[in-house]
Amino acid sequence: MNIGLVSTRFAGLDGVSLETAKVADALGDAGHTFAWYAGELWSGFAPGMVEPEAHFATAENEAIQAAAFHGGDPDTTLLEIDATAARLRVSLDRFVESYAVEALLIENALAIPMQLPLAVALTRLLAETGIPAVAHHHDFAWERARFDHCTVPRILQEFFPPSLENLSHVVINTDARDDLFRRRGIESLVVPNVMDFERGPGNTGDGSRFRHRAGLTDRDIVLLQPTRIIERKGIEYTIELAARLSDPTVSVVITHGGDVDITYWEGLQRLAADLDVDLRLVPAGLERSALGDAYAGADLVCFPSLYEGFGNALLEAFFYRRPVFVNRYPVYRRDIAPTGVRCIEIDGELTEGAVAAAARWLADPAAAESAIETNYQIGVEHFSYRVARDVFGEAFGNVVSRR
Repeated sequence: MNIGLVSTRFAGLDGVSLETAKVADALGDAGHTFAWYAGELWSGFAPGMVEPEAHFATAENEAIQAAAFHGGDPDTTLLEIDATAARLRVSLDRFVESYAVEALLIENALAIPMQLPLAVALTRLLAETGIPAVAHHHDFAWERARFDHCTVPRILQEFFPPSLENLSHVVINTDARDDLFRRRGIESLVVPNVMDFERGPGNTGDGSRFRHRAGLTDRDIVLLQPTRIIERKGIEYTIELAARLSDPTVSVVITHGGDVDITYWEGLQRLAADLDVDLRLVPAGLERSALGDAYAGADLVCFPSLYEGFGNALLEAFFYRRPVFVNRYPVYRRDIAPTGVRCIEIDGELTEGAVAAAARWLADPAAAESAIETNYQIGVEHFSYRVARDVFGEAFGNVVSRR
């Protein structure tokens, strides 16, 4: 099939863009072709149509968001949503026709209410044309406190997500599957985040090159924090671990400089200074080879998140065969830990046992080799492109068969 992929943006290092690119790779291996539609498209997402009004960061959309979630007039807000949705519907029709789209894969645009008119336009398109579609939901409105109070609650109820005969639903964890059914009566399939574990990395990465960029040597110990600087990433745990290792050669290196929470970052810098920890922000870059360099340069990958929809960086650490320190966030506990992965784990508190385990692996990297290989093989079985092909194949099969 020729599948049209739709979202507010396909750009940058956000989880939706990264995961959609991998899903497209996996489905491409099964013979499908693609066209892309969003408010922003980076060069790798082609061929496609850029519709600026579909982006969540336009002045017009931000005004609609403010009215919808910060006490605007409901009637006026609904009129603005409807007018914008009508224009987007024309654009979506043109996209489907121009690229001979046979089915749609909608990435998070019917889940997180950051672009209300786009969801309305997509739902009307699906309802009126009957085109088969799969909605891939990464996070829902009810998972974010900022969407708790809405002046137009009917929009959230009807469109996030809608229930249609020609629309299948795919979520990224078991909790989301259960919540979607409990709240909306909608059944869904679960597909985890994936990596191409069958083929593996194209190369093992150049750790020395990344360390040189970071101003570090091969003798330094790198605790790699491969995340954005936002509060739910729990970076303070990594800084505390570095402090308690009591080794002056230890550095904490953060790789994602986009979407920085400045207040949080300033607090982390103060914490690192107070604990005498070397803290560095060294953006890894946007290409897969640069990301491989960052992981190759890590002595220990740290992923102490408080909350994740799934945990892309965790799979990347498995994929690049690095040892991992992780906080047991809810999805890890329910969907990842039961597969048998072997990591240094904490439960919201850095324990002496976790510090000792990290010290042991850092002093003797060979001691972590068994855990590293176990995690890679679990990736092949549970988090590979084959899993994505199977789940999305089933989801598309369900709606194509109903035509």
